[in-house]
Amino acid sequence: MSTKNTPTPTAQEDPATNSTAQESENDPNTMWGGRFSQAPDALMETINVSIGFDQRLFAQDILGSTAHCRMLMNQGILDTKAGDQILNGLEKIQEEIEQGSFNFKNSLEDIHLNIEARLGEMIGENAGRLHTARSRNDQVATDFKLWIRGGIDKIDNALQGLQSVLIDQAEENAATVMPGFTHLQAAQPVTAGHYLLAYVEMFGRDRGRFRDARARLNESPLGSAALAGTSYPIDRDHTAKALGFDRPTANSLDSVSDRDFAIEFLSSAAITALHLSRLGEEIVIWCSAQFSFAKLSDAFTTGSSIMPQKRNPDAAELIRAKSGRIVGSLISLITVMKGLPLAYSKDMQEDKEPIFDSFDSLGICIAAMTGMIKDIEFNIERLREATEEGFTTATDLADWLVRVLGLPFRKAHHITGELVRLAEKSNRKLDQLSLEEMQGVEAKITDDVFSILGVVESVMSRTSYGGTAPQNVLSQVTNARERFL
Repeated sequence: MSTKNTPTPTAQEDPATNSTAQESENDPNTMWGGRFSQAPDALMETINVSIGFDQRLFAQDILGSTAHCRMLMNQGILDTKAGDQILNGLEKIQEEIEQGSFNFKNSLEDIHLNIEARLGEMIGENAGRLHTARSRNDQVATDFKLWIRGGIDKIDNALQGLQSVLIDQAEENAATVMPGFTHLQAAQPVTAGHYLLAYVEMFGRDRGRFRDARARLNESPLGSAALAGTSYPIDRDHTAKALGFDRPTANSLDSVSDRDFAIEFLSSAAITALHLSRLGEEIVIWCSAQFSFAKLSDAFTTGSSIMPQKRNPDAAELIRAKSGRIVGSLISLITVMKGLPLAYSKDMQEDKEPIFDSFDSLGICIAAMTGMIKDIEFNIERLREATEEGFTTATDLADWLVRVLGLPFRKAHHITGELVRLAEKSNRKLDQLSLEEMQGVEAKITDDVFSILGVVESVMSRTSYGGTAPQNVLSQVTNARERFL
């Protein structure tokens, strides 16, 4: 999920001392015209520059500029000759960036000014006509929406791939008995297939949140200009359609001044990361020597530098850690935006790094988790042993007392508790108690009770919709493939 052809800036390592800063000193008005008579201080240039990260928007910037140029030509605002020069120049610039020959300059601050300046070098004065009827404010909002929209599509595809391997493992382990936990204490028997399908549902909701975010952001800010719109007779519907948006935004102030679409992306990413982290924690626990529920191959584990016997689930642990970065990015952008009056403030330049970092981190996490789930091998024998160790069929016993003997559940719960205590004292399982011992607690108990005390019998009985019975799992596997794949 990494951005393809992301260029490496050639002049950003030391903005205070490199040649681009010297260029700025020699020509202080390169982009800002007659308003400024002095070059920016080196520190100002350092804090202001964003080309080191926003260059990732180059494809979106060129796409938006191309749509804007064609619209200006259609509306008669830009003549055909100048428009064709601009379009050809933009195409060549994209080729330069993709090939790695483009010279990014810190003195030109961001991706938008770098492209505009290079266009001027190529075609001369007509390059400046491209900025007719728009501002960097609507330009960057448009670019950012386009980038995030594409990022959502990639994440959705990656999550679908993760769901696919989870569903495959669930089908394979539809009848594999394992303990279900509450408070990390063995609670009731479930199947591994049922366990894995729980995460399929979680990631399905994650995909839904991303899709909802995509639908809300899919309005074009282009043409809003700085904040008040423009007096030029532009056609915002034309550019919106050309860029794949559903419609233009309805309010020019709102168009350039909010980043709720970015925050919503980060919110969806944070919840997804939370689910990945929980599954990562499951894998760490399952692969520990104390549990030995499952194992990963060498492809997703590392060894110890001093303890030769160890196989460490580093990939799962790093997923846990990277989830913290993503949550931190969400808090970061919310904090940046919370006190800003309308319209644009330079604070909003800080919106991109959290998005880019979270996208990269989430992509790595999804890919790693997909690989681990495909790779993981369950220890069926150990899972069965663990399921039988913790009185996990106690609820089945209580239900039997209600269903067969007609006892109130609270009384049945009390009786079951006494029988668990009796078995615990003698270091036995519930099904190892004699009928006489059970009848000593509740006289109405019959030997039919032993038919429901095995862990296999327990999971087979959980046939309610959404339950863990193997036949349910297989049915839900089919259902999940239809819904998500």
